[in-house]
Amino acid sequence: MRKMALSLIPFVALAMAGCNSSSSSSDGGPASASTAGATKVANEVSGTVSLRSPSQPLSPKASLDIRLVDVSSTADASAPPLAIKLVTPATQFPQSFAMSFDPTKVKADDLYIVKAVLTDGDRHYTMPIQAPVLTKGNKNDGIAIELVAEQTAAEKELAEFTAEQKQLGAMKVKSGTKLDKDVSRSWQVFRQDNDLKFIRELVDYGAKGFTSTDYEYKNGKPVVVVQQTKPNQGAKPSAIDRAGWDDNGSLVLKQHEVNGNVQVLDDATAASLQKQGMDVLNLATGGKDK
Repeated sequence: MRKMALSLIPFVALAMAGCNSSSSSSDGGPASASTAGATKVANEVSGTVSLRSPSQPLSPKASLDIRLVDVSSTADASAPPLAIKLVTPATQFPQSFAMSFDPTKVKADDLYIVKAVLTDGDRHYTMPIQAPVLTKGNKNDGIAIELVAEQTAAEKELAEFTAEQKQLGAMKVKSGTKLDKDVSRSWQVFRQDNDLKFIRELVDYGAKGFTSTDYEYKNGKPVVVVQQTKPNQGAKPSAIDRAGWDDNGSLVLKQHEVNGNVQVLDDATAASLQKQGMDVLNLATGGKDK
């Protein structure tokens, strides 16, 4: 009996070894460390885009551009986005989106974001906060993006003009007058640290009306002109024209306002206002302030 018990030990050991081998993989195949530690990469990102306090109703020309991009410092700047979604016209918000992409192109150590831009004419709406996705523990769905309106070039010029206008009381001022046939003209020249910043000109055309014009200058050139046209000096403006030019000399502010209704100022009138700005500058400074 003792001999029989000892002879069975090798067979029991083999049977136990076989059981352990077959239970090492739940799908019937051999398990490995690489398979157990693998992480599945998503092949889609989704979410919504909303607007924060739209400045005005969106036009039928509004276009929403959504992109999935790699913004890592090591990313190839010329590489195309992983995914793109274009919405035209984009007039209804919140706007949902879902973008599929090739997961094999995702690098685990890189940083990916969803970038959205809404364009409506001169107006751009951009993201004040980034929306990271895919890697570094960031989620891939339910992405909430909020867009904020940026100042247009025209609004920027007008805001700078208004800020300068509010500082006139702190500037040095010099006045002058000129009388012509049927025209009475007066002006004030404002300087700060010896730099000419502003000229205010009043022109009385008698029965033909009256104009009050403010000119803002940079480097000896008018950059914003705002002219009020009135029946007489004490009357309310019958029209207000606003023209402004950016650093490249392009006309960006062009407004013609009548009774609160703002229309587009024509290029010829804008050019005339610019010339008036140079004429009064030469008159007020004797052509010495360039």
